Formats: sequence, C-alpha cells, structure tokens
Amino acid sequence: MKRVFLIVLDSFGIGEMEDAAEYGDRGTNTLKSVSSSPYFHMPQMRQMGLFNLDGVDCGPKVEQPTARIARMKEASKGKDTTIGHWEIAGILSEKPLPTYPDGFPEEILERFCAMTGRGILCNQPYSGTEVIRQYGEEHVRTGKLIVYTSADSVFQIAAHEDVVPVETLYEYCRMAREILQGEHGVGRVIARPFIGENGNFTRTSGRHDFSLLPPAVTMLDQLSAAGKDVISVGKIKDIFAGKGITEYTYTKGNEEGIEKTIAYMDKAFEGLCFVNLVDYDMLYGHRNDIDGYAKALAYFDDRLPEICGKLKEDDLLMITADHGCDPGYTISTDHSREHTPFFMFGKKAVPENLGTRDTFADIGATVLDYFGIRPEFTGDSMLK
Repeated sequence: MKRVFLIVLDSFGIGEMEDAAEYGDRGTNTLKSVSSSPYFHMPQMRQMGLFNLDGVDCGPKVEQPTARIARMKEASKGKDTTIGHWEIAGILSEKPLPTYPDGFPEEILERFCAMTGRGILCNQPYSGTEVIRQYGEEHVRTGKLIVYTSADSVFQIAAHEDVVPVETLYEYCRMAREILQGEHGVGRVIARPFIGENGNFTRTSGRHDFSLLPPAVTMLDQLSAAGKDVISVGKIKDIFAGKGITEYTYTKGNEEGIEKTIAYMDKAFEGLCFVNLVDYDMLYGHRNDIDGYAKALAYFDDRLPEICGKLKEDDLLMITADHGCDPGYTISTDHSREHTPFFMFGKKAVPENLGTRDTFADIGATVLDYFGIRPEFTGDSMLK
C-alpha cells in the first residue's frame, strides 16, 4: 500500500522571492533569521539537504543529501496560509484574497450585527494577544464581539468563553462566512475564544477556521475520487473547507501534530496524510520570536529519526512550507513572500537536487503521480 505523509512547516520560508518588494518584504529570510539563534539545531534536515537548496547560504552543505530536494516558488498572488496550501494542492490564485487594512466596510458589519444580535468592537488590524488586552474588559462588560483582521485575508472574532460559549462563537463565524463571499470573500473567518480576567486574558486552543470553499479541483479531490484515503492532521481540513478530506483530526500544537502523525504511520491506509504544524507561524513568526521559532524547528528535527524510521517500503515523506513569516523582520509581524523548501524522503525517492521549481503545485502533481493519477491542474511531478 502506497502512503504519502506531507508535512507543512507553517511559514518556514527560505528567502525572499523576486517580487518580495511588491509585498513589502524585501530582504526577508525566515531560515536565515532562525539560524542565527543559539537554539537552532537541525542536523537531520541538514543531512536531507536543507543548506544545499538554491539560494540558501546560512549553513554548511552536505556532499550528498539523503532526500530529493527543491526550492519552491509561489506562482499565486499572495502570501497567506489559504493561498499557499491551495497552491500546494493544485490551485493557482491569479488575484490575492481581499484584505482590510482600514477595517471592514459598514455594510458588512451591519449585516453581521443584525444576524448575531450583538455589537462589535475594534474593527482594525490587530495582534491577537494585544486586541484582547485592549478590548477584553469592554467585551466582557457589554457583550460586544471583538472583530479584527490582520495583513492576511481574515475576519477574526474574539470572545470570552464565559460571555459567548465556544459553540455559539462558531455559529457566529458561520454567519460571517455566509456574508463574506464574492468581492468580500476573505480566505478565513477565525474563531478566537479566550478566558481569564482583565489584565490576564489568554487565548485558548478552541481556535477554529472557516475557510472559503476551494474554487477548483485539488489533489485532495482527485485522491478521494480515486478511492484513496485523504487524512487531515491539524488545520488542513479547515483550509480546504473539508473538500476532498476523508478523515481528520485537530491538534492543539506542533507536539500533538507530530504525535498524531506518528500514530497514523502505525495504521493501515492507502493515500495521503496531510499535516500542518502551525506553531512556527502562530506562536513565533508573528511574534518576532527568533529563539522560540528555532526551538520549535529543533524539536521537529529531533523527532525526524522516529518519523523516518516508521516509513514502510512504499511510503514517501514530504516536508514543505506554505509561505514565510520572518521573525527577524522587525518592520512587520506579517507573513513574508518567500521561497519554500521541499524534501521528499523514502526508499522510492532517489536523492537529487531539482533546483528551483516554478510553482508549489508541483507538490500536488508529485503526490498524484505517485498514485498513478494524472493531475487536473498545472504542475509537474518531481518523482522522475
């Protein structure tokens, strides 16, 4: 039985793309920033060929990488989670998803308030931790919802669990998702529950993303249509709005994501296990926490021998990213327009440096090729 384990290290960019300046990201390089930390330690991925990738100059190369490797370009317009994952799965987005640097228009908010029966607070781009510090007390006192955005295409709703039960918050997000279509079709509506008292509010693990339905066929659709298993670990199901997914499990962070991936390696299935490890982006990249990012990468690298040791004869391990989020780029805490790495490891993966690829969609094409399925999208397999 053939199995592919595709792990996305969320935001692990390896250097600016040629058009980075158009996105305000000139000079960004997530890998270079985290490699400056004393906690950076990735001997397993170095051996796979991390520092042999095109354009990477912040670590020692190896004479013969153990993986099939490539540097990936993003062909889509954008630098967010949704567009990055969609392109990995075969969708090229010609236009970036809408963003709201000045807040959402009144007609959107009026409809939302009418549907929820609640007022709103904030309606500005904000840090998730800062917004509950600034508006949490007023929210608890008035019951108004904290609505905010970021540089990404997101409509985020924060609410205290004692004021708005989590399931009710999810229902409000579904209402917002119904409103935010077409011209205002943001990539994700995100529930951001929090707990605690004024001065000590903290976000919980109850975050939930409500994404747009992918607008075209993906590798997930093609795999499931061919009778293969498509297993989601982490927020993959949310990113694809469940489309093409046959089984899913949510996680509370990288460690649980790795544990659940390893657990699936001990199960019998044929198809794809698609994993997102979000902590690099959510906890460290957006907070300019270089050391935290480096420690999280080192932890993943420490677990790689266990992951690789569980690969069966016909298994492939693929590791990549969806965009950058350079924690050393102090001009901004937003995602960065960067190349991403690609590694393919296993007994059926002949080690070779494939240089720079033109689109993330080559990953989806490679997955399908391994199962003998012709992709219904633009992308070239990296198997041969």
